[in-house]
Amino acid sequence: MPRLTDLSSYADAQAHASMDGLWELFDGDRTALNIAHECINRHADGSGRAAVRIAHSDGRDEILSFDTIAAGAARFAHWLDAQGIAPGERIAFMLEPGLAFYVCLFGAMQTGAISVPMFTLFGPDALRLRVDDCTPSILIANAEKAEMARAIPGLRVVVADDDFLAALAHYPATYAPKTAANDLAVFQYTSGTTRELPEAVRHTHKALVTLMFAALYGTGIRPGDEFFCPSSPAWGHGLWHGTLAPLGLGVTTGTFAGRFDAVRLMRALSEHRVTNMSAAATHYRMMKNSEKAGKFAFHFRKLSYTGEPIDPATLGFIDTYFKVPACSMYGTTEIGVVLVNYPGAEDFTVKPGSLGKAVPGQKLQVQRADGSPAAPGETGELMLWRRDAWETTKDLAKIDEDGTFYHCGRADDVIISAGWTMSAVEIENTLLKHADVRECAVIGAPDATRGLVVKAFVVSDRAPGDPFVKELQDFTRERLAQHEFPRLVEFVSELPKTPAGKVHRKILRDREAAKIAVAV
Repeated sequence: MPRLTDLSSYADAQAHASMDGLWELFDGDRTALNIAHECINRHADGSGRAAVRIAHSDGRDEILSFDTIAAGAARFAHWLDAQGIAPGERIAFMLEPGLAFYVCLFGAMQTGAISVPMFTLFGPDALRLRVDDCTPSILIANAEKAEMARAIPGLRVVVADDDFLAALAHYPATYAPKTAANDLAVFQYTSGTTRELPEAVRHTHKALVTLMFAALYGTGIRPGDEFFCPSSPAWGHGLWHGTLAPLGLGVTTGTFAGRFDAVRLMRALSEHRVTNMSAAATHYRMMKNSEKAGKFAFHFRKLSYTGEPIDPATLGFIDTYFKVPACSMYGTTEIGVVLVNYPGAEDFTVKPGSLGKAVPGQKLQVQRADGSPAAPGETGELMLWRRDAWETTKDLAKIDEDGTFYHCGRADDVIISAGWTMSAVEIENTLLKHADVRECAVIGAPDATRGLVVKAFVVSDRAPGDPFVKELQDFTRERLAQHEFPRLVEFVSELPKTPAGKVHRKILRDREAAKIAVAV
């Protein structure tokens, strides 16, 4: 029986994909498995083979080998043991991709502790919410972020500077991980939530095995690929699809560190002869908008994207310069990837703008309000069969005659902008903390570059103007994350309300859509 990594066709995926086939790709079994061993240690053979290539925004390339990460992670694991950290305790880290990030990520998991990556652009309010939720024993940060983190009462903060890494060198460079497959390994926060206090999605070590459905059929990863994912590994796409999935198969991956720059990304893709990239739709749009793609030679064989649909103009750009189809993959941190376009499968037709078809073993259906299946072309709620029942994905969709799925918008008030998932309620609650904001409502407004942008409708007794707008934007960014702020602010005398007195966001969204229609 061939290994699943030796098969690439859609027909083979339907015929041979199984959980047993996924487990055969790993050293561990259903009883004992450790993500750090599977992703790093077993590939550290002394050859110095590259595990991660990091394109820094300042122009530097940092290349970390499996050997280097394995040794550093082992030393960090021994350091945690010396600190008295017990299995199940949370170790948070707020670091850009670099040696310290991967040492913390994999080192903590080896000890049985739980790794908790935090986004480096979190402000104090956003960080405090997540710290209060996961109660980490230690938070590892760079010197710049450490001062902000130390303002949280009771939180132990360690600075991951050169002195800290040098101190780790005194510990042994090998460590024997001892975790069960069902032990918790990672707490993963979504980039937004409908709750004011975000709850972490809790992943066990065996989640790495299930992840391989998305790796094999959503991003199309196979041994021999030169992979790259510019999404931050603090989020689900960058961590699971961009980091753990390729490393779990022994594939060299790449990522971006620092302020994103589309031209810098394209230079890295060209120089490292990247053959397989998975990115957010916005990354592709920003490369298009740079108008510099013609300066580089690309070597792609497979492309995928997630987070939101890609507009036709950007799809045209991809066809012109990258010369392979961009394959959507659909899912969430909570449910995983469930719809894919099978990159690299020569017998699968990628339909522009579609979500594709189900991952092997998954069943999805578009349903009417009464629960009956929608007809081809009819918009309904996208439902996923889980635990012997239909569960809502909170998205709208439709299918065509061939059974291919298409996204038709969100079924709730979550905003997806440039690949980030943000909560309208959380941004509203932050704006309402401002002394001059009486009422506010937040929606996603259409935008040519980002798909949607956050727009706030504000009721205030203060005179409107650009200084007030900037003040509100800065106020929000400082308390949530750098991407979580209203790019558009409109001052209004009142907000539309439902009969129950709730803000009627749908009316506001409809008004914005009507403005776009008139402009066109």
